Amino acid sequence: MALEALSTAELFSYILNDANLQPPELLNDGYNNNAVHPPPPPPPPPPPQQQTDPVTGRKKRRRRPRVCKNKEEAETQRMTHIAVERNRRKQMNDHLSVLRSLMPESHAQRGDQASIVGGAIDFVKELEHILQSLEAKKFDAGQNSNGESSASGGAGGGEPFSQFFMYPQFSQQGNHKHTSQSKAAVADIEVTLIETHANIRVLSRRRIRQLSKLVLAFNAVSLSVLHLNLTTTMDCVALYSISAKVEEGCQLNSADSIAAAVNHMLKIIEEEDTNVIGGILVIH
Repeated sequence: MALEALSTAELFSYILNDANLQPPELLNDGYNNNAVHPPPPPPPPPPPQQQTDPVTGRKKRRRRPRVCKNKEEAETQRMTHIAVERNRRKQMNDHLSVLRSLMPESHAQRGDQASIVGGAIDFVKELEHILQSLEAKKFDAGQNSNGESSASGGAGGGEPFSQFFMYPQFSQQGNHKHTSQSKAAVADIEVTLIETHANIRVLSRRRIRQLSKLVLAFNAVSLSVLHLNLTTTMDCVALYSISAKVEEGCQLNSADSIAAAVNHMLKIIEEEDTNVIGGILVIH
């Protein structure tokens, strides 16, 4: 037979090819120590860890890779940026020119931007003081015509200067719908804070040296007074409009905290005034 003429190796190869089988070293490499194993795949790289800023303790954001642009796209973007910036400067100069034309010459003596903006602030404060003075005269005229006098000046509907208080933090009357605190209020106090500039309005009874004591107390808590308007009525009601700057190191970092501090200052001034009046009465 033909199979008898084949050698042992040829017979083994013939059987494997006929049955479409793999050699034993490829079928089960565990039984053949001489089998060649492929190298294991490399481990996946670890996920990138975000670095932490040692000062703030926040994680630093990874910067996006810069996209390479051709010269034409870069030039187009640069020209667009120049056009936008030129348009912005033109609008700013136009607005400053209009603002300067609306102010009297005493408030706009120089034409640079800082002088125009500073003069506008002074002019607005002056107009505010005029408006408050007219309101006081109107209130006094109404009291004289009616033959009535008001003992205190709250922020109610029939009280003076009520339109200057929109969202007071403290109110003596306690009938303002936007008032946050009224039980311990010794005055009507409203504070608005934008960045480091605070606008403070106080409506209270006029007392001896109250204004100077307030300014000293403001300096003690690192509040620098920039502008100050005082308007009074015949009923000893005083309206203080104060613009202050929150200096570095000031512990008052919100409008509510500034209002609470002003209320505490006025309470101390009221107690001192009461003690002085009581001492005078005892002497007499």
